[in-house]
Amino acid sequence: MIRKAVMADAKNIQELVNTHAKVGLMLPVSINEIYEKILEFVVWDEGGEILGCCAMHPTWENLAEIRSVAVSQFSTKKGIGTAVVESAMQMAREVGITDAFLLTYQPGFFGKLGFTEIEKENLPKKIWSDCLKCAKFPDCDEIAMKRKL
Repeated sequence: MIRKAVMADAKNIQELVNTHAKVGLMLPVSINEIYEKILEFVVWDEGGEILGCCAMHPTWENLAEIRSVAVSQFSTKKGIGTAVVESAMQMAREVGITDAFLLTYQPGFFGKLGFTEIEKENLPKKIWSDCLKCAKFPDCDEIAMKRKL
């Protein structure tokens, strides 16, 4: 059910993420961003239908960002979100990453997975390169969270 994403998944990943973005639960992603970072994604695939996704983006030395976590609105409360995040964190561990962070509007969900809130200023400046492209920059209202892997 969980597998690494392939290029053919990109449009489905974008639709899944942007469905949540339209209602303010996360930030949108472009199809270009997904194609460029397809190797960072894992998906929950049920019979060819993508019901969940998550990306693990290495950012600095031993730090990775967990991003683009989305689950189909018809498949919530089934453990799919937890499973794709755990799979992405395992990918991070496999390449020697020891810490993960994320920026979210859903701190309750990530808190259950062991993430704790931190000040954004405690993150390396390197991570802000993606933020420069965001419509909300520099007035980011997402919550920063981090955990040891």
